[in-house]
Amino acid sequence: MVSFGYSQSNADHTLFIKYRLGKITVLIVYVDDIVITGDDHEEIQNLKQKLAREFEVKDLGKLKYFLGIEVARSKQGIFLSQQKYTLDLLEKMGMSGCRPADTPIENHRLGRDDGVEIEDISGFQRLVGRLIYLSHTHPNISYAVSVVSQYMYTPKTRHVDAAHRILRYLKSSPGRGILFSPSTDLKIEVYTDADWARSVDDRRSTSGYCSLVGGNLVTWRSKKQQVVARSSAEAEFRAMAHGVCEGLWLRALLSDLGLVEEGSIRLYCDNKSAISIAHNPVQHDRTKHIEVDRHFIKENIERGIICTPFVPSNGQLADILTKGLSGNYFDRIVNKLGMFNITRPT
Repeated sequence: MVSFGYSQSNADHTLFIKYRLGKITVLIVYVDDIVITGDDHEEIQNLKQKLAREFEVKDLGKLKYFLGIEVARSKQGIFLSQQKYTLDLLEKMGMSGCRPADTPIENHRLGRDDGVEIEDISGFQRLVGRLIYLSHTHPNISYAVSVVSQYMYTPKTRHVDAAHRILRYLKSSPGRGILFSPSTDLKIEVYTDADWARSVDDRRSTSGYCSLVGGNLVTWRSKKQQVVARSSAEAEFRAMAHGVCEGLWLRALLSDLGLVEEGSIRLYCDNKSAISIAHNPVQHDRTKHIEVDRHFIKENIERGIICTPFVPSNGQLADILTKGLSGNYFDRIVNKLGMFNITRPT
């Protein structure tokens, strides 16, 4: 691609960009699958011809399906879903006729010793791997999937039940996906949250973040923290550090695409103590063990790159990524994240 005059993105090495006559052409590649887009239609045709001379290629036309993800366009925007993948998985697991669940995980805490050992460990691992792939368009199952994935190597019966509950939830809305609506305001917003000492096995906390560009959800993650946090503020602060990294990466990606956002990255947190630590330059015994994260965040605040507004807990979108929630509250966050179901369950 470099020989064709394209520059490789620093933020994503699978992304190649070319500017010509005030227009842009963008190519992203995954192994042998390629997506080309942009407003330079002449360059797009030239690129297709060059690729055809170098490789055996097949032009599938407008993007409708990519790596198991369905792409639909309308006046409202671009809709991504994995309906076919979901229905195929339900059939493969013999759960096409299962009773739907209203949430992907119950509000309880699984442990490594819950239940009895199972024989088909590889089958459980394959199922969790497929659920991880589904979470690429389903932030609503990310927390539940992160929980069951912790027991990939020593699964018990209750871990299998938890994985099956995720399938039952997917059964309730197999066509649910994410809508990207048109926007001219490309402000970056990141919501970060943590559930302190959630794990019954080692008391590590769970971090979660979700980021929006122009009001559209673009990235999210639910992950168990690597070390034990000694307070809820510390757990929240570590989650904030991950959110800052994600916001900076998105800012760099937009810059590579020629889209410069002038305003600060808004990092929303619902813990006032964690926000205070981010702004307070004084070292305390309770914070000195997280000094690197503290200075990293403080430096970006002082440079005006990020700001840290407080958000009340009932407005914390990342809450869905750190714990099991009740049905009504769970559905409210799912809707706020821009997720819609285009089909009715059968």
